[in-house]
Amino acid sequence: MQPSLPICAALLFCWSPLAFAAQAAPASPVAPSQVTPASAQNGTVLKARPAPQNTGPGTIDLVVVVTDKSGKPVGGLSAEDFTLLDNNQPSRILSFHAYDGASQPPDLPVEAIVLFDTVNTTFDTVSYTRQQIEDFLRMNGGHLPVPVSVVWLTNDGLDTSGEPSLDGNALAAQLEASESRLRSIGRSAGAWGAIERFQFSTNVLDHFARSKVNQPGRKLLIWAGPGWPLLDGPNINLSGKAQQALFGEIIQLSTLMRLAHIDLYSISQGFSGPDTFLYQSFLKPVKKVNQAGIPDLSLKVLAVQSGGLALPPTNDVASSIRRCVQDAGPFYALSFAPAPVDSPDQYHDVKVRIGKPGLAARTNTGYYDQPQQAPVP
Repeated sequence: MQPSLPICAALLFCWSPLAFAAQAAPASPVAPSQVTPASAQNGTVLKARPAPQNTGPGTIDLVVVVTDKSGKPVGGLSAEDFTLLDNNQPSRILSFHAYDGASQPPDLPVEAIVLFDTVNTTFDTVSYTRQQIEDFLRMNGGHLPVPVSVVWLTNDGLDTSGEPSLDGNALAAQLEASESRLRSIGRSAGAWGAIERFQFSTNVLDHFARSKVNQPGRKLLIWAGPGWPLLDGPNINLSGKAQQALFGEIIQLSTLMRLAHIDLYSISQGFSGPDTFLYQSFLKPVKKVNQAGIPDLSLKVLAVQSGGLALPPTNDVASSIRRCVQDAGPFYALSFAPAPVDSPDQYHDVKVRIGKPGLAARTNTGYYDQPQQAPVP
């Protein structure tokens, strides 16, 4: 059963953090170098904060992973090998740094966060995925290539207790001791449960990204689970107010993840089916309010747009996690200046091309450009 118009539109507008703010005042644009406006999350007001990792006012910072035909990251490239296109126009690279992955770079340290989703999956899958995460942690005698943390998504929210560690055996022991945590939002709840899980999950991702904006470093967020419902169908229609709120949330989440240097990865247990690649129909960027739809905030769409990966389901979840962590290095960081604009929320497509055959680059697929703001006196 698909949600009807009144249910989907009303609940989306009431539950969305951006829509909540919009009820009191119009949403403010998000500038490339700062996060605005303030939003309410779990009773806490999150104030606008500058992003210290940006090279300077009005610059866009990108993390770029270059891979060969097998998908293995490639190092040893120089700035001359890179061409950056902003809306298909060449843009001058202002800064360039190459990281070989052999050691943690002090200016852009890398960590992997395995998010164990117990809300959007079944009990059997939760148990199997937990064991697969343990198997990954114990690979190579428990010696992890980068600091890793394991966080749980439950009906109570995101449990982020514990610091990132290189000791996979210790992390596996902690995970094994937490086996009793179970989801309580059920798939059997029908349309209401699907909408609830969608809004709950996207709110958690928004809150997580906000918490990481001022934390130095690059974060590989590996979402272990199938993700929240796609909620696409002929019976799903949004009111103009709900669509405006959804558009604002797409802009805000895209910008927060880029500023926090979050590469999102989608992995899950199971087998490929008819719906496995349905998300690819929604990878086209949302440039206008009337283009915004709920599937534009689906897990796999956000993963690809962040520069991460949406891997197909498999029973070898441990290998999927290892594939994601492989992106920790080598990699490249560069910055450029966005073109000046007069009106807010102008979408810019971003492409990075490599001047050597057989190589491809992954990074943020685009950004929402904003007019430059005068400094506060």
